[in-house]
Amino acid sequence: MEQWDVIVIGGGPAGLMACVSAAQQKARVLLLDKGEKLGRKLMISGGGRCNVTNAKPLEELIKNIPGNGRFLYSALNEFNNQDIMAFFTGIGIQLKEEDRGRMFPANDKAKTVVNALIQEVKRLGVSIRTNQPVAHIMFDETSVRRVVLQSGETLECKSVVIAVGGCSVPATGSTGDGYSWAEAAGHTITDLYPTAVPLTASDNYIAEGRLQGLSLRNVVLSLYNPKGKKLCTEEGDMLFTHIGVSGPAVLRTSHYVSTARKKFGDIPLSLTIDLMPDKSLADVNEEATLLLKEEPKKAIKNVLRAYLPERMLKLMLEMAVLDENITYHDLPKDRWASFIKLIKQFPVTVSGTLSMEQATVTGGGVNTKEVDPRTMQSKCKQGLFFAGEVLDVHAHTGGYNITVAFTTGHAAGEAAAKQALGIENSFSPLKLKKS
Repeated sequence: MEQWDVIVIGGGPAGLMACVSAAQQKARVLLLDKGEKLGRKLMISGGGRCNVTNAKPLEELIKNIPGNGRFLYSALNEFNNQDIMAFFTGIGIQLKEEDRGRMFPANDKAKTVVNALIQEVKRLGVSIRTNQPVAHIMFDETSVRRVVLQSGETLECKSVVIAVGGCSVPATGSTGDGYSWAEAAGHTITDLYPTAVPLTASDNYIAEGRLQGLSLRNVVLSLYNPKGKKLCTEEGDMLFTHIGVSGPAVLRTSHYVSTARKKFGDIPLSLTIDLMPDKSLADVNEEATLLLKEEPKKAIKNVLRAYLPERMLKLMLEMAVLDENITYHDLPKDRWASFIKLIKQFPVTVSGTLSMEQATVTGGGVNTKEVDPRTMQSKCKQGLFFAGEVLDVHAHTGGYNITVAFTTGHAAGEAAAKQALGIENSFSPLKLKKS
C-alpha cells in the first residue's frame, strides 16, 4: 500500500496550487483527478483567456467576495493577488492588466497558464494520476487515514486536500463530490445555490424578445428586495437574452438574487438599469430636451435615435405612453418625465436565475466556521484540508474566484505538508457548544 505525505484531490486551480505549496515544503505529494486532463475549468476561465487574479487592493478584493470574504483575511495576508502575479511571472507567464483590475496572460491564451502551472507541479516532483475517481476518504476518530479509489485501490496518507470544486460547470468535473466526503468527516454543508449566473425575467418585453441580443455598456444595475430595500449596485456591461439578462454586471448581481430568494422565497425582485449613470436625472432631462428643441419639427423617435439604442427607445416611448411621432411642442410634460425616469431606472422584473449547472460559481459549501482560516484545515478531522469552491466562499467574476482558489490552495497545501512532515501541527479542533 502506497504511503503519501499529502494527497490532493482535484486538479483545478486550487488543487494545482495546493500541490505547488505542498511540494515546496519537500513533502511527498500525489495529485488525483477523476478526469483525463488537469485544469479544465482554468482552461475556460476568463472567456478562454484565463483571468489569473485581480490587481485591486486587499479591501477591494474582500468587497468583491460577497460569500464569506472576510474568512480569507489570514490566507490573503500570506498569499495574495500580488503573490499570485509574482508566482506566474516567476514561471514564465507575462501578465497584463485590463479594466477593473483584471489580470490576464499577455498572449490571451489560457492554455499557456495551465501548461506552465502543470509543468511547475511536475518540476517540483508531484506524482500525478488522472482518470482516478475517488470513492471515499477514510478517517479514524480524530484523523485522516487513507483515500480509497473507485477502482478499489487504497492509498495511505497523512494529509488530504479536497479541492474538487462545487456543482457549477459540471462538464469540467465539478459535480459536488467533496460535500459527501466533508459530511463523512463531520462537517455541515451550507445550502448550495447558483451564483455568477444569468437571470430570468418575467416582463412582457422579455417574453416577446423585443430586446433580445441588445448589449449595454457601462450601465449601473440596482437590485431591490420585495420590501423596496436596495440589495446591491453593480456597474458594468450587460446583455438582454431570450429569457432575461446576462453579462458581467448581471453575473455580479446574481449572488444577491440567489440570497434574496433564499430569504424571501420564490417571488419577483425589482432590478433597475441606469443607462446613463454618469449623469443625474436633471442632466438627462436637460440634455434630451435640448436635442428636441434643436429640431422641434422632427418626431421624437428620430431626434433621440442617436441618444438611445433604437429598440430600447421604441420600447421606452411605449412604456411612457408617448407617441413616437410626436414633436417637441406637443410633448406632454408628465409623460416626458416618465420617459426620462426610464433612462435612469429602466425596470426588469427578476423571476429567478438559471440552474446550478449553468452557473459559473457555486454558492454555499463546507461551513467556514468548521475550517481554520489560516490553514484551511478541518476542525473536525486532523489532516483534512479544503481549498477552492468546495468551501462556502465565493466571489464575483473578474478574477476574484480564481484568487480565492489560488489563495486557499496555497494555504491548504503548505499547512498540509508541514503537518504531515511534523514541521507544524496546526490542527485546532472544533469547540462544541455546551448543551
